[in-house]
Amino acid sequence: MKPIALITAAAARELDEDLPPLVAALSEAELAHEIVCWDDARVDWKKYGIALLRSTWDYVPRLDEFLTWAEQVSTQTRLLNPVELIRWNTDKVYLADLASKGIAIVPSSFVAPGVDAVQAIEDFLGEADADSDHAFAEFVVKPSVGAGSRDAARYHRDDRALAVTHLQRLLEQGRRVLLQPYLDRVDADGETALVYLDGMFSHAIRKGPLLARAAQPTKALFAAEDISARLPGADQIALGDAVVAAISKDPRFSAMMPLLYMRIDLLRRADGSACVLELETTEPSLFFDHAQGSAARLANALARRL
Repeated sequence: MKPIALITAAAARELDEDLPPLVAALSEAELAHEIVCWDDARVDWKKYGIALLRSTWDYVPRLDEFLTWAEQVSTQTRLLNPVELIRWNTDKVYLADLASKGIAIVPSSFVAPGVDAVQAIEDFLGEADADSDHAFAEFVVKPSVGAGSRDAARYHRDDRALAVTHLQRLLEQGRRVLLQPYLDRVDADGETALVYLDGMFSHAIRKGPLLARAAQPTKALFAAEDISARLPGADQIALGDAVVAAISKDPRFSAMMPLLYMRIDLLRRADGSACVLELETTEPSLFFDHAQGSAARLANALARRL
């Protein structure tokens, strides 16, 4: 049986807290494996039975290179998750796609390069003012292609000049930008991340709020996180299952089902209802240390695929 490649990045290898428990679970299951960097030109991908994306967290500024690499690797071995899904999931425009399938998401507006930053912010806030049921005091500016909260920041309406500067900087870099209301229940509740393994709900964690008001976006590979185990609500599980079902019915992805792994990050609106903040199917942290047996479940799913 060919070994499994656990794919990381040089800058992320020592930061990936999922790797030690996953390595232990694969060893326990007697599945051969090697940890390799995605951009190491010396790697012979044909030697692996599965190439498993785990912590390729430096792909954002190198997205075209990363997607080209994923296409090439897919011709030499089985890449998980598959490249078609990666291409879709690495740009948060997928949120609009989920919304079109009836999934409740955090309201999201996208700003393309070339658009006037001042006008974009005014339009975004003006549309919110016109809908009194969804009014908000603070909002978030972040790149449409991004990971680990890099280049994401939270602003009050009174800070709009700072928000315009941030938006303009991203647009001048040729990056599409996502504007979202800041759902302030996160300050008390945190985020709820649902982890699905082999198409089934596995476990959940609570992630503390990441964005302080008007703080500078992190320059690190990812923002520091406050993580703990969480028992999700029935409504949150129902929303997670709806996301899985929506993707499973999409003709672009139906043949890939069940996905090996998926993480769905949820927030609650002011009325308490759950909505999707992000969907992670490319290289998500799966927080094995917070759910006994979860690394073994992924190892068993890999064994079935091999």
